[in-house]
Amino acid sequence: MRGARCFGVLLLAQALIAAAPAPLSPGMLAPSFARSDLSGHRVDLKAYRGKLVLLDFWASWCAPCIVEIPRLIALQKRYGGVQVIGVSMDDSIAPVQKVTRRFAFNYPVLLGDADFGNLYGGVYGLPVRFLIAPDGRILRIWKGELPPGTLDHAVRAALGRLNR
Repeated sequence: MRGARCFGVLLLAQALIAAAPAPLSPGMLAPSFARSDLSGHRVDLKAYRGKLVLLDFWASWCAPCIVEIPRLIALQKRYGGVQVIGVSMDDSIAPVQKVTRRFAFNYPVLLGDADFGNLYGGVYGLPVRFLIAPDGRILRIWKGELPPGTLDHAVRAALGRLNR
């Protein structure tokens, strides 16, 4: 009986490992997605090939996320070769709409979910940002709160390398 329990535990462990999202790292191709934003416009990551993309996973209840929104708005305004895409991981649209009324977003905001988070390696803590090169490869990943200027500096550096 003991061997059967061990075998059952082994099968359960293998199933959990198989179900776990694959971690992403710089150099990997960013997972493709196409979803509607809050305005109903289709946002397809492949449509942004040729541009630097900053994919920002956030939520209305995440204080560091909210602090960063004006910085992302300024970044979108400052750099023509960059596209910011926000992915709210809120459970419903109401709190997201409240945040979008508070800030004048100049980039698309999508509703995320567990499947979308798992597509990007398992988004468990927020904020999480992915800087994606024009060829679709991940350049950088940031998890958690960042000092002011970090994203701006990274975007400026990436654009400088692309324009050489």
